[in-house]
Amino acid sequence: MSDAELDVTALGAAGDGIARGPDGGTLFIPWTLPGERVRARIKGGRAVPEAWIGPASPERTDPACRHFGLCGGCALQHWESAPYAAWKRAKLVEALARAGFAAAPVAETILTPPGTRRRADLALRRGSDGAIRLGFHAAGDPAAITDLAACAVLDARLVALFDPLRAMLKRLGTTLRREGSAVLNLLDTGPDLLLRTDGPLDAAARATLAGFAEAHAIPRIAWARGESLPETAAQHGPATLRIGAATVAPPPGAFLQPSPAGEAAIRDAVLAGLPTRLAARAVVAELYAGIGTITFALAEHVRVAAFEGAAESVAALAAAAGRAGLSRIVATRRDLARQPLGVKELAAYAAVVLDPPFAGAPEQLALIARARVPRVILVSCNPAALARDAAPLAAAGYGVVAAVPVDQFLWSPHLEAVVSFSLPRGGTASP
Repeated sequence: MSDAELDVTALGAAGDGIARGPDGGTLFIPWTLPGERVRARIKGGRAVPEAWIGPASPERTDPACRHFGLCGGCALQHWESAPYAAWKRAKLVEALARAGFAAAPVAETILTPPGTRRRADLALRRGSDGAIRLGFHAAGDPAAITDLAACAVLDARLVALFDPLRAMLKRLGTTLRREGSAVLNLLDTGPDLLLRTDGPLDAAARATLAGFAEAHAIPRIAWARGESLPETAAQHGPATLRIGAATVAPPPGAFLQPSPAGEAAIRDAVLAGLPTRLAARAVVAELYAGIGTITFALAEHVRVAAFEGAAESVAALAAAAGRAGLSRIVATRRDLARQPLGVKELAAYAAVVLDPPFAGAPEQLALIARARVPRVILVSCNPAALARDAAPLAAAGYGVVAAVPVDQFLWSPHLEAVVSFSLPRGGTASP
């Protein structure tokens, strides 16, 4: 290790400041902003700031959370919202330019409010003294856990469960020997808990979970050992979520859009991206449909062929559509990573909406481009994957109708985006 005074000139993709090191190499410095000068301890390609020399950036603000700098969940709480939002928008501009859409129309970033995230995937660890650490992985050390007492991002109803959950987990004995996780989803009916542990669930532990669920108005607690399929350990009522005209019963630990505001922004951007002129019996294919977050909104305007690989999710979607009498939705289980829709299949659809996982869907986008589907609406949570996935569309002559950055992952370097692509009419993208 060595110490040096460093000038921060820019921010990197992960939200760290960038500076030139004494040897001329690039260094990444967390919690710094462009224009600041710091004294830092250098180790490898990273530097840890020890003191700020001279004035702080005028864009610096006080972090909202006491755990900032220790918890790895947030990287940018020290930055004012306006430049932060502009930086996130620039990520989408750059990704589209790399894909071949240098002049894409990109909207301003839609920021989601703090204290509204309704999903948390918490790491658990029992110490040698039996105490439970519960929180997110630590900044700069993913092997460590920041034991959380507060969170400025999560809904307060989930934060309120931290201390009771710790106390309950301490009593689980060998059910939680060393490591585990707790996935909390805030549904309309209350918090839904999926607990994964490294030990068996015996009768005493099951009774403990049942008592915890009743005491804290948790309608369902599911449990699994390691990565096995979960089972319901305690149920005191329905675990449901209203999505559009349907009431969905999500499987334990189901993926939800992180916040209601972010979900609404994505839904609105997808609907705005649909062609304005659709035949009465036109069908839109929705790929990676999940539990129907976008599906039910689409079905208010058009027939939907929804494809999803997770059996539990597609079953929840289909059951909710059936209960709501939504015959315009046909849900099909299909592993799109192994079996993407082919060119001939895609020819039947007026548009394709897809919301792939973080790694993207390069094979599927290449087939969509070959099929020349008139309208493609891509929901992406990874600008790097978006740049790669959209490149075949640029090569096939598509244009960008609209691109909307949505800050679903507040104070992190991650970005959600909804991008609508269209084949041109007369040389311009069609409405």
